Amino acid sequence: MSQDRGPRRPRRLEKCALISASATALSLAASGCVVVHGEREVLPSATRAEAAKALEQFTTAYNEADKAYDAELDADRTTGALAAIDSARLEAGAANHPDGNPTHTPLELTDAKFTIPAKAGWPRWFVADTKANKGGDARWLLVFTRDGLKDTWEAAYLTLVAPGKVPEFKTDADGWAEAVPANAADVSIPPGELSKDYTTYLQDGGKTFADGTHTSSWRALREKRSTRPGLATQYIDEPLTNGDYAPLALRTKDGGALVFFTTRHFEKQTAARGASVPTPNKDVLALTDGEIKQSLTMEFVSNEVALDPADGPVSVLGRVQGLTAAKGE
Repeated sequence: MSQDRGPRRPRRLEKCALISASATALSLAASGCVVVHGEREVLPSATRAEAAKALEQFTTAYNEADKAYDAELDADRTTGALAAIDSARLEAGAANHPDGNPTHTPLELTDAKFTIPAKAGWPRWFVADTKANKGGDARWLLVFTRDGLKDTWEAAYLTLVAPGKVPEFKTDADGWAEAVPANAADVSIPPGELSKDYTTYLQDGGKTFADGTHTSSWRALREKRSTRPGLATQYIDEPLTNGDYAPLALRTKDGGALVFFTTRHFEKQTAARGASVPTPNKDVLALTDGEIKQSLTMEFVSNEVALDPADGPVSVLGRVQGLTAAKGE
């Protein structure tokens, strides 16, 4: 369970810092004009037409990759947590179905509502709240980011939220939303610390997070599974906060924040002497290095969306998790 091993396909972890460091404002003394760079000026992250186009391009690329089980086909449309989860899923699919996905059904995203923050600096980002033909009645929340004007919009987060649970956002007179900084002190947990506090909660419990499917119920399920006849299961949870895994937050109408963040989880199953680890399914086997003798360690990346109020416990509204690697010993 190496602390150094990161999820697959992280990209441009330092790019936004380089762009920010090189940003300058050019004064043209002869004409009296000043060129104001987008790195410093507060601007909408995208136009609504650009957001709609980015969603359309993502959906097309996602469907092509899913149909062919080829991670390269949507590699330039995903990043961060979603890229780590999606590329591993496609890798496993390709190993088991070299000719492509035999059960492919095109993803259809409709009824899209875009929440676009006005902000300075990079990355720029926005949220698409959509209905999908998969996942039941849940709303699909996708966060798109890019690190420069010439970059492609990439989906970094994908979470599913129950109908009616997406909060109202604070917007200005023109309809642009407000981004909440990572170090914001006017919410229960600063967005930049949410990943760390969530992984601490999963290990130790406490009152920081409200009871629910992705908090108290998940802890109870893991406790139940930790000891079974002939099999012990250990859990390790780690925050992921840097680069394309950085949290992103929007101000809600009530003064809180809706925060998207990433975590990493390890689950190690160890069989007792004379027993064996249950044979995992073929997708897990496709991502497993080594031979499963007495133990199997699985690595997951999870992206969450949480309602971080001005006061009170944080509510985790949705979580999408995927296996990214495994090791048999």
